[in-house]
Amino acid sequence: MPRPTLPPFRRALFVAAPLAVLAGITGGTLALTAGSSDASDVPSRGVPEEQAVKPVRTHGESVLQIMAHPDDDLFFMNPDTSQSIASGRSLTSVYLTAGESDGRNARKQDPKPRADKAAYAEARQNGIRAAYAEMATGNRTSPWDRTSIATAGGGRAELDTLRAKPQISLVWLQLREAGSITGDRPHSLHGLWDGRVERLESQLAAGSPVRDDFSYTRTGTVETITGVLERFRPTFVRLMDPTPGRNDRTGKLADHQDHMYGARFAQAALARYAEKPGRPAFAVQNYLGYPTGGMPHALDPRTTAAKLRTLKTYAWWDHTDYCEDPAGCGDRKVAARPAGHDWAQSIRYARGGSASWVQQGAGAGELYAFSVLDGRLAVWRKAGATAKWTGPVLREGAGLDAGVTSVRLPDGRIAVFGTRTELEGEYRREVVTTLQSAPGGEFGAWRSLGSPERDDASSTSDISLPAVLVDRAGPMAVYVRDGAHTLRVSVRRADGGWSTWRPAGGKDLRGDPVAATDAKGRGYVFAATPKTVLAWTGPAGRPVTGPVPTGAPSTSADAAARPATGPVPTGLPATTGALSASADGADGVRLWFRKPASGDVRSARFAGTGHASPVLDVPGTVAGHGAVAASDGRLAARGGTGAVSAAPATGGWAARGSLFAGAPAAAPTGFATLGLDGRLNWSPWGR
Repeated sequence: MPRPTLPPFRRALFVAAPLAVLAGITGGTLALTAGSSDASDVPSRGVPEEQAVKPVRTHGESVLQIMAHPDDDLFFMNPDTSQSIASGRSLTSVYLTAGESDGRNARKQDPKPRADKAAYAEARQNGIRAAYAEMATGNRTSPWDRTSIATAGGGRAELDTLRAKPQISLVWLQLREAGSITGDRPHSLHGLWDGRVERLESQLAAGSPVRDDFSYTRTGTVETITGVLERFRPTFVRLMDPTPGRNDRTGKLADHQDHMYGARFAQAALARYAEKPGRPAFAVQNYLGYPTGGMPHALDPRTTAAKLRTLKTYAWWDHTDYCEDPAGCGDRKVAARPAGHDWAQSIRYARGGSASWVQQGAGAGELYAFSVLDGRLAVWRKAGATAKWTGPVLREGAGLDAGVTSVRLPDGRIAVFGTRTELEGEYRREVVTTLQSAPGGEFGAWRSLGSPERDDASSTSDISLPAVLVDRAGPMAVYVRDGAHTLRVSVRRADGGWSTWRPAGGKDLRGDPVAATDAKGRGYVFAATPKTVLAWTGPAGRPVTGPVPTGAPSTSADAAARPATGPVPTGLPATTGALSASADGADGVRLWFRKPASGDVRSARFAGTGHASPVLDVPGTVAGHGAVAASDGRLAARGGTGAVSAAPATGGWAARGSLFAGAPAAAPTGFATLGLDGRLNWSPWGR
C-alpha cells in the first residue's frame, strides 16, 4: 500500500543549502559530518528558506521566549505564552537543546522501545508544533513551514513558521541536552558554561531540515542566541530562572541544570544584544521552574484546565497517528504525567513581581515610575497632576535584573533598589541602589550593597528582590531572602555606607519579601512560606533589623537600630507567594495576596506583633496571578486574561488595558503597568 498523503503540517521538501553558504559563515566552528549520530527511519523534510513563509513581526510588542527544552514554555511560562498567542502579536520560541533524553518515547508503564534520540527529538518537536498550532488556530494539524537557517555561531538552526499565523515562529538550535537533572554531565550547557568542554555537539531531530551536525564553543553559543535576538528584535524576553537555588535537604540544584545554564547563556546573549544600536528597547521576565511545584497552586481551575489541555496535546495524549510520522506525534514521557509535579497548576515569576515601582515625588502631583529596559534602570516622570508622563530615561549602569523596588525618604528624595548580575569572571548577583541627589533631582551612581551569599557555587546566587523600610529620621534597612530561604538585612550607616548582611531569621521562605510602614512609623516586613506568611515588626520610628551576630563589631548605626521582633506567625493561611503591603490606618498595614487555586484577591490587616486580622476576600472573581497593587482603597491586579483589572477594595473588577510585564503599581491618582512593548501605561482611577 502506498504511504498515505502527509497532513499539511508534515508535508514538505528539503533542499540542502550549498556548502558555499556554509563556508561563508563566521563566528564559530562548524563540524560537517554525515547526518545524525542516531539511526532513524524518519526522512528529513523542509523547504528552502527563500520559499518558506517568512515570520511576521507585528507592530508594537514582540515577545521572544528562550528555553532549554521543548515543554519548558508549556509547563512554566503558560498561561503567559497562550495569552501572547491570543493577542495576535509576534511570538518566537527558541529551544536551545533537542531534548533528546534517553531517546525512548514512552511512558514508564509502556513496553520499552529502542533508543532513538533523533526520533525522540522529532517527536517532541511534533508535539510543540501541535500545541502551538492548537493554541493559535484551534487545530493541532495547522501546517508549518520548516526551513534551515544559518546561525551567527557557525552552525544551522531550524526555523518553523505557522502558515495560518506567521507571527508565530519556533527556532530549534538542537544542542545536546544534559540528560540528567543534577547529575555530572560535562557535555551539556552546564559543562560548556563552566569550561569543562570546549564545544557542545548538536543532536539533530530526525525530520529536521538541518542535515549536518555542528558544535558550538561557549562564545559561539552566545553569538548564536544573540543572532536570534537580532533577527527577531524582541521588546520582551522570557527566560527561565538563572539562579534557582539549591534544595535545602539534599544540597542539589533545585531546578534542572539545563534550565539554569540555558538561562545564563541567554543572559550573556542579552547583555551583548543590549549593546547593539538601532534595536527596540526590551524588558526581561524570569520564570520559576521545578520549585514552583512545592508552592500552593497559583492558577484558577479554568486556566489550569486550558494549560493541561495544551500539555496533553504536546504529550500526544490520545496516541492517534494524526501526524503520520514514525517518530511519533508528541512526548509520551509527559503523557505519563501531563501536569508534571504540580507545574501545570501554577506560574511564578522569579523576581520582577514588585508592585512598589511607582513613587510620589516631592512636588504636588509629581510621580516617578521605574523599570528595567535593556538591563538598565528606566525612569519616567510625571511633573504634576495634569502633566503628561515623560521618559523613559535610561540610567547608566548595565546588568540589572528584572524588577526594582522604590522608597521615598522623609526629605522627599527617592531611592531605587534592585539586583545586578555580574557575568564577567565568577557569576554573581548583588543588591544595588541609587539615590536622588535632591528632591526632584538626578539619580546618583549605583552603589553596591554586596550579597548575603558567599559565592555562586554554594547557592547559585539565589537572592530575592530587596524589600526596604525607611526610618522617620532617614536611615534605611534592606531585606533579602537568601539561598538558604531565610531573611537577611543590611542597614544604612550614618556615613552613607551599608552594614554587612546579618541574619534576620525565618525558615523556608519563598519568593520576594515585601515591606511597608504605618502612619506611626512602625515598619513591617512580610515573607511567604508554602504554608503561611511570617512577619517582622520594628518599633515606631526605627528601621527593622535582624539580631546582631555574637561578637560582631558595634557601630553607631548598630546602636541606633534596635533588634526586630520576628519572625512572628501571622496566623494567615497559605498564599500563592506573591505579596504586597500598604499602610492601613494609624497603627497598621494591610497585606494583599492571592487565594491558592483561585487567583482571587484577599487581604489581612496587621498591627504590632500580634496575629493578623481575619482574612478579607475582595468580592468578585478576577483570577490571574502575581502581586496586587493597592493605594487608598483601590486595587489593580493581573486578571485571568493576562490584562490588568482594577477595582475598589469593596469589589467590582473591570478589565483595563492589555498584556503587561511583572506586576502593576499604584498611586493615589491611578495605576501603572509596563506593556510588553516597553511602554509605560498609566490609568487614572475611575476611568
